[in-house]
Amino acid sequence: MKENKTVLITGSSRGIGKAIAIEFAKAGYNVIVNYNKSEEEANLLVKELEVYGVIAKAIKADVSDFEQAKALIDEALEVSGQVDVLINNSGITKDNMILRMKEEDFDRVIDVNLKGTWNMCKHISGHFLKSRSGKIINITSVVGLIGNAGQSNYVASKAGIIGLTKALAKELGSRNITVNAIAPGFIETEMTRDLPLEMQDAYLKQIPLKRFGKAEDVAQLCLFLASEQANYITGQTISVNGGMV
Repeated sequence: MKENKTVLITGSSRGIGKAIAIEFAKAGYNVIVNYNKSEEEANLLVKELEVYGVIAKAIKADVSDFEQAKALIDEALEVSGQVDVLINNSGITKDNMILRMKEEDFDRVIDVNLKGTWNMCKHISGHFLKSRSGKIINITSVVGLIGNAGQSNYVASKAGIIGLTKALAKELGSRNITVNAIAPGFIETEMTRDLPLEMQDAYLKQIPLKRFGKAEDVAQLCLFLASEQANYITGQTISVNGGMV
């Protein structure tokens, strides 16, 4: 598995993470698929990725747990010998207005989205520093830039990822490690398809391109940021939102 570069993608059994995994496999990367609950979907994705002639492996881990995140990195390195790209894509929502939001719903979203991203960056950084190279790509959100009512937990987590990205870019840059964030807008996934039609229409009116994005739009930007063509780009948050912001 050392011949090709290796990408590790958290929360990659479906949605945007799945699309990212497929794009990287098409480009010849070996892929470590991370999942927490969707074991069947993760295993099916592995079979799909292997069609492209790469090696793929599904590893179960809750990235919000410090030790599980470390075990995920350790197993990925054991399987591949090298991780070249880390994409922090794991994320959950537990939406509600602040008066009705439970403390545990705030804590869980922060733990998975923000702490999980930090956990993964923490555990991969030693490997990247030792090899004096590496690419970290953090998936944030348009709401981390503009806010959104009823999502104070999610918005705080995604805004935190933007700040984390900037800090780590400055910490790790001298060792040839780049750290960037991608802020998707309204992307068609299983999660967004479940939103009420009136809410989808309201979002559509805010988008100059008058259409929703596809998961592949985010995946292709990930592939670019992981490439040598993006070696002088770090500390940035790049929006993929059809002009919404």
